Amino acid sequence: MAQLIRTGQLSSREVVQAHLDRISAVNPKINAVVTLTAENALEAADAADKAVASGAKLGPLHGVPFTAKDSIDTANVPTQRGSPIFKGRVPDTGATSVSRMKEAGGILLAKTNLPEFSYWIESDNLLTGRSNNPWDLERTPGGSSGGESAAIAAGMSPLGLGTDLAISVRGPAAQTGIVSLKATHGRIPMTGIWPRVPRRFWHVAPMARTVRDLALAFSQLAGLRDSRNSSARRVGEAFIKPSVCSSSENGRPIGIPLTL
Repeated sequence: MAQLIRTGQLSSREVVQAHLDRISAVNPKINAVVTLTAENALEAADAADKAVASGAKLGPLHGVPFTAKDSIDTANVPTQRGSPIFKGRVPDTGATSVSRMKEAGGILLAKTNLPEFSYWIESDNLLTGRSNNPWDLERTPGGSSGGESAAIAAGMSPLGLGTDLAISVRGPAAQTGIVSLKATHGRIPMTGIWPRVPRRFWHVAPMARTVRDLALAFSQLAGLRDSRNSSARRVGEAFIKPSVCSSSENGRPIGIPLTL
């Protein structure tokens, strides 16, 4: 998708509008998206298209929309943590993970559902209700990043950010047929993530429909925030060779990790 936008085969506005249309069509039954940033996303898409036309330097995720779990702070966009206690809460600053996605050219499209405070294996709460599995609306997409996994699986988002303590991105990914990565603790900074108390066990995690997209997102998210963080960052570090991702043996995709 990013490559199609970079080469002018698709415009970012077309991509963002297609996902907004998809949200309008299927979210009423799935309830994965709880806050939509349509106006801001379309403005950002227009700016992205102008950058392509002008020959400006483009990031790896230039013009690509993404979504974020509603426990992850987003500047000037509600982050309500699935709780009536935080209804209407709008943070002034965004999480480092969100900022890095934007720095890479990504466009925040929406916030996604979760259990209250991220503490449950189903994505249901008293503020924004229950998320349903797009493959079977009577079943759960899991938790606590179930709204994110449901949105990606249903085509409402190509890429997203979740969080994981015990199984919170891996379980929902398995239950909805997408992919996720719980990386080594500290590989992605936890700034702007709530709750804070179990932070030594908590992880920010990318979610996507393909391993290729997951690796691309992780390459932009990983690394040092400041001297208090234990991770080390090499900007644009590649975790899977793109040329290898597209090769296959007996019809099966192959990937070679470049770092562990």
